[in-house]
Amino acid sequence: MVFSSPVFLFIFLTAVYILYRLIPNITAKNAVLLIFSLAFYTYGEPKAVVLMIISIIMNYLFGRAMKQENKHRKAALAAAVTLNLLMLGVFKYAGFGAEMINRLPFFSVTVPKIALPIGISFYTFQAMSYVIDAYKNPEYIQKSLFRLALYITFFPQLVAGPIVKYYDFADQIDHRTSTPKKTAEGARRFILGLSKKLFIANTMALAADGIYAMDTAELSVPLAWLGAVSYLFQIYFDFSGYSDMAIGLGKMFGFDFRENFNYPYVSQSMQDFWRRWHISVSTWFKEYLYIPLGGNRKGKVRTALNKLAVFFCTGLWHGASLNFVVWGLLNGGFMMLESYKAINTGKWLRPFRHIYALLVTTLAFVFFRADTLGEACRFVGHMFVPSGGSEQTAIFFSFLSPMFLVMLALAVVFSMPVTEKLQSKAASGKSASAYEVCTYGVSLALLLVCVLTLSSASYNPFIYFRF
Repeated sequence: MVFSSPVFLFIFLTAVYILYRLIPNITAKNAVLLIFSLAFYTYGEPKAVVLMIISIIMNYLFGRAMKQENKHRKAALAAAVTLNLLMLGVFKYAGFGAEMINRLPFFSVTVPKIALPIGISFYTFQAMSYVIDAYKNPEYIQKSLFRLALYITFFPQLVAGPIVKYYDFADQIDHRTSTPKKTAEGARRFILGLSKKLFIANTMALAADGIYAMDTAELSVPLAWLGAVSYLFQIYFDFSGYSDMAIGLGKMFGFDFRENFNYPYVSQSMQDFWRRWHISVSTWFKEYLYIPLGGNRKGKVRTALNKLAVFFCTGLWHGASLNFVVWGLLNGGFMMLESYKAINTGKWLRPFRHIYALLVTTLAFVFFRADTLGEACRFVGHMFVPSGGSEQTAIFFSFLSPMFLVMLALAVVFSMPVTEKLQSKAASGKSASAYEVCTYGVSLALLLVCVLTLSSASYNPFIYFRF
């Protein structure tokens, strides 16, 4: 079940929200959210829900083993992390690992065909966040299996994030407020995310998918750049749209999630980009991998190795493919060059810093989107080496429909903090209330158009469902 579907909007969300509001007791409200969250996952993954329940029970037991008086709590933590990674490894990386082994001389192993459970990367990282936080601070040990299950399965962020760390969620399980104003703000945020997905991301996807499906030998420079730029905006508005919907849904039920994106395409460097892009996963790796490895406290060489390890894991987390590893290492490599001043963006004029960050991001995402490493390299080559003729020119213009051009313009505008600046100006002036009313009016209009679009749209899953 996806957020951008009539089943979710008109049946699931309506039912869970009405029932939630009718029940006054917080414990009963949590029970309703847990039941519906399990139903939400079961709807799309009826078999894999068993695996998720096993993960919940396993991490609950490990969490209980983190008591201060337990002499073996460090061993329990090591076992918890190992088993979580093993579970993730078997279901996500077993086939990839076998393929890598088969590339070695004198090796031939059977490549297992294991279906990837939706959202396993996200809920596994949340489960690990719980056991690590419980180890660091025994006050976070959850005595109730059902409360822990709610944290791991809560449907707004279950299958595609943002990754909610346990220490951010723990106090909200039994202590949160759900006011009409907060609900309205959540609904408005949800509609914004839905609009990003249906209008901008899906329109960009038509061009990106069409161009990436072509034989790379048929690409011209304009076609390759159009495909790369289309995917650049598709993935941002697809994933930030999902995060907006998750944050909005959380607000509707009284939960506050941290922001997952902060206008990454206005970045002035790759370090700046990773402070703004997919914030929940970058901070997860920083807190639970980079710092435990030693961070930047053990000299320049060790710091460099730690950063490479983090970005290798970040790439691999996104998918079992060399493409994702290369994407991660490209980002990590440029960050290292910046940190050691081999690329000193601080001395550049602001426009050049912005062009540099956007160019690196665009090229790196080619490796993220292409099916194979060879295809990605050839695609990048066609972005800079002139080729093609009149046929490629005709194909290029065929993608430039009026709808595409309008959505491309909106993508450029809304990838910058335009609405944030408008809101800031309105809040400091006498027109704050008028601006507030206007935003809700626009939201209602957008919702109506979204509903009309959904009634004729085909299945359109979010990009990050595959991770």
